[in-house]
Amino acid sequence: MHFDVVFHVDQDAAALNMALSNIANYFAALPHEGCTAVLLVNGAAIRLMTADGEHAKGIGELAAKGLRVRVCQNAMRHFDVAPEALHPACEIVPAGVVELVDLQGKGFAYIKP
Repeated sequence: MHFDVVFHVDQDAAALNMALSNIANYFAALPHEGCTAVLLVNGAAIRLMTADGEHAKGIGELAAKGLRVRVCQNAMRHFDVAPEALHPACEIVPAGVVELVDLQGKGFAYIKP
């Protein structure tokens, strides 16, 4: 079975909290399955991805379990978030929407909490 998934967050802290909870539950439910989980963040939610933000601990814990965190460079520019301000787990992608299309084309399930 194919268990790769992309969680998409583009708005507020409530959506990010729900996504982080969903991701933790996803990993817990599939302890012996090979799966890739990606958190794709764009839009206003980019402001929540800082190294010193309230979500930093949770992001770090899930990244240690294998979560890949990808953030949109376009959103970073629009919301004036510098690369050095990002959580270390973040990987910058040129365009979040293109990344979503690419991952879905590779068979990733799309979840928007």
